[in-house]
Amino acid sequence: MAAYLQWRRFVFFDRETVKEPSGPDGAGAKPFALPPGIAVCDSGRGSLVFGDILCGAGRCQIWFLPRSLQLSSFQAYKLRVTHLYQLKQHSILVSVGEDEEGINPLVKVWNLEKRDGGNPLCTRIFPAIPGNKPTVVSCLTVHENLNFMAIGFADGSVVLTKGDITRDRHSKTQILHEGSYPVTGLAFRQSGKTTHLFVVTTENIQSYMLSVKDYPHLELDTHGCGLRCSSLSDPSQDLQFIVAGNECVYLYQPDERGPCFAFEGQKLIVHWYRGYLIIVSKDRKTSSKSEFAGSEAQNSDKQVLNIYDLCNKFIAYSSIFDDIVDVLAEWGSLYVLTRDGKIHVLQEKDTQTKLEACKYMLFRKNLFEMAINLAKSHHLDSDGLSEIFRQYGDHLYNKGNHDGAIQQYIRTIGKLEPSYVIRKFLDAQRIHNLTAYLQMLHLQSLANADHTTLLLNCYTKLKDSSKLEEFIKTSESEVHFDVETAIKVLRQAGYYSHAVYLAEKHEHHEWYLKIQLEDIKNYQEALHYIGKLPFEQAESNMKRYGKILMHHVPNETTELLKILCTDYRPSGGNEGPGMLEGKKANSEEFIPVFANNSRELKAFLEHMTEVQADSPQGVYDTLLELRLQNWAHEQDEQIKEKLHNEALTLLKSGRFKTVFDKALVLCQMHSFKDGVLYLYEQGKLFQQIMHYHMQNEQYKKVIEVCELYGDQEACLWEQALGYFARKEENCKEYIAAVLKHIENKNLMPPLLVVQTLAHNSTATLSVIKDYLVNKLQKQSRQIEQDEQRIQKYREETMRIRLEIEELKASPKIFQKTKCSICTGALELPSVHFLCGHSFHQHCFESYSESDSECPTCMPENRKVMDMIRAQEQKRDLHDQFQHQLKCSNDGFSVVADYFGRGVFNKLTLITDLPSGKTATTIEAGLQRELLIHTKRST
Repeated sequence: MAAYLQWRRFVFFDRETVKEPSGPDGAGAKPFALPPGIAVCDSGRGSLVFGDILCGAGRCQIWFLPRSLQLSSFQAYKLRVTHLYQLKQHSILVSVGEDEEGINPLVKVWNLEKRDGGNPLCTRIFPAIPGNKPTVVSCLTVHENLNFMAIGFADGSVVLTKGDITRDRHSKTQILHEGSYPVTGLAFRQSGKTTHLFVVTTENIQSYMLSVKDYPHLELDTHGCGLRCSSLSDPSQDLQFIVAGNECVYLYQPDERGPCFAFEGQKLIVHWYRGYLIIVSKDRKTSSKSEFAGSEAQNSDKQVLNIYDLCNKFIAYSSIFDDIVDVLAEWGSLYVLTRDGKIHVLQEKDTQTKLEACKYMLFRKNLFEMAINLAKSHHLDSDGLSEIFRQYGDHLYNKGNHDGAIQQYIRTIGKLEPSYVIRKFLDAQRIHNLTAYLQMLHLQSLANADHTTLLLNCYTKLKDSSKLEEFIKTSESEVHFDVETAIKVLRQAGYYSHAVYLAEKHEHHEWYLKIQLEDIKNYQEALHYIGKLPFEQAESNMKRYGKILMHHVPNETTELLKILCTDYRPSGGNEGPGMLEGKKANSEEFIPVFANNSRELKAFLEHMTEVQADSPQGVYDTLLELRLQNWAHEQDEQIKEKLHNEALTLLKSGRFKTVFDKALVLCQMHSFKDGVLYLYEQGKLFQQIMHYHMQNEQYKKVIEVCELYGDQEACLWEQALGYFARKEENCKEYIAAVLKHIENKNLMPPLLVVQTLAHNSTATLSVIKDYLVNKLQKQSRQIEQDEQRIQKYREETMRIRLEIEELKASPKIFQKTKCSICTGALELPSVHFLCGHSFHQHCFESYSESDSECPTCMPENRKVMDMIRAQEQKRDLHDQFQHQLKCSNDGFSVVADYFGRGVFNKLTLITDLPSGKTATTIEAGLQRELLIHTKRST
């Protein structure tokens, strides 16, 4: 039971008297006055509704007062209106009144949205009589769904109308309750699909369940209340039924009694408004002055209106009025009707104003809990609440209650800067309070990396392993801290197992491996962990930590690298949807991992070349270098021979064509003779092969090289001759062999041969005697042949000159009797040429391609003309001439050949005859015939 006298009093409402609208002259408005005789009232749908008793005009009116204060009315009964109920969700007004003297109350249902002759439409009228015995109506209530209406009577009975209350046809009326005590209050309670009706009399309280057949009921208490002393709360108080007795106010659920409050005094009116309980009671105390009622003296017959906040347990407002008729709620305010016709409005102050008004008093008296509850009930924003929590926390902190203070500071998380709180609890003695605050900061995901660092340091200082494990082993969906920061702090504090757990759980692979390798030194576990990673991450981590792993676990690391570079799939069933096919890394990129492990490197490279023929070139290059190194340093002859064969086989695999120079350098560095010679041969470096043998003074090998490759590179014989000529020892046998080949191929002029051998003191004339004799004999034979050819050309030239002179001086007689084409007898018309051929005209026209050329001589003439044109084109081929002159062994013959082609002569050749024949054209024609004849003769 809450003690009323202990409740704080506030002034959360402003009281004013409703005044009439100001006139045009702007004069002060008078207090608004209701018509006399107002007996009942209600509110809803934007109006205050009043009912009066029989007035002087003989009409009983129902009055409507809108916000504009323009009164309107209509006659509802002839005698009086006793009860009104305005629905809040519908424009339906239910009234009870009398049209004639006696006990004959009538219930009328009005539709305010429809009109009948200017008045609201009355949709239903029925007598309010329980059974056959007339009695007075004491109270009335209607359900907002329009399906229930309950009427209470002074004889203790309750009539329930079920169905559409606006129509007679669709509703059913029955007596729900009968008793010996007058019914003083009714209220419907709707919770989901369950409907209850509370019935209160002067002596008891009962609850009926209307959603169940037969309407079972339960007696809640054995005491009741007077008329208008009961009400139904809103959902903030769980729709409890409020009954105000003279000693206490009781709250009821449909099946039990709830809390009660000790509010003394005779209760006259009870209402519920926006979380407040409004009670009008008689004031029998005398007081000269009250801060709630102004400066007017109070009398014993005054009435007190109290507004209670049951949740926060304080009085929001209290004031004294004269003879209150009722208290109505409309337009967001409370309206108090007094018997003198005045209306007083109670306007609730805004939340900020209320808090400012009471904050000083509450904070001064350290009533922070009440301030917090007040702020919450008035829906103060989070910033305002946070400020109250902060001040409360400061108050507790200053009193030394650090545990209580930290709880208040925790409630400020999200609004108050965390550093404000952290600075207060950095003392080692308060580290557990700081830990609690930081924990909550992380749970609300508002911590940064510094907060995480600080919290973990708190755990380590407290050596609270259980809390530390609880913090880091939360599920992934509940992580409220920066994982990387936590790993760093735990590693620094030496909690390696916790750091590794976090790194593995949250897939911080780099941190996991760093701790395993650098701190724990668990190389085997680190390697196993890498084998479970996706391909890209496994590849990058092997590049980063491969050298360390190779140094400590070489065999296992080599095996993992073999898998990684051939057909990698994560171990442990971690394959994702994209890992159905294995991936492979570039094996060349992992060669530096084996920097100090040549044995493992050789095994890795040989494995790669066996299973993956298209391995990168660097793999083959490194394998070749490794085999050459092993061969060069091996002392055992059998093993050395094996290594020799392996290196040579690798060279002959055809993988070094694109890196020929690199392979050659490697073989030369390691003095790998067979490899060098093989590469020289593959690169067609025949001179280098011969020079190699020359350096090693292998004379037979020099001759063999010349014999093998001399046809492809003729200068080898010349170089061989020069080599042997410089040798002071007896090389006559080899010189003779070289001279024989030079003679057969005519590779060098004799004079050059003599000059070359002149440098050798051991080479006598007998060495080159046979060569010189044979060379002189060949040249003599060639001179004889040339002289014969010259004589022949001279005779032919003379003959052609005589023929030309004859053609110029003597006429040409054509004596042909047969056609040169058809061999038929020659008949006129015929065509004759100077060459001696004659044709029928029709044969000539049929076979000739040109009117100026003999069809018979034309093929040979064209050959001659093509040769002449070719010579003309070759006359300007200076580059070709220079190249042949440079490369030829006999430069004189090249010059003579080009001289004979006329390269050094300026020649103008006319090949086409114009249509008009002059002396010049005849001369040109004769020259052309001469050339043709010359070609035919030769």
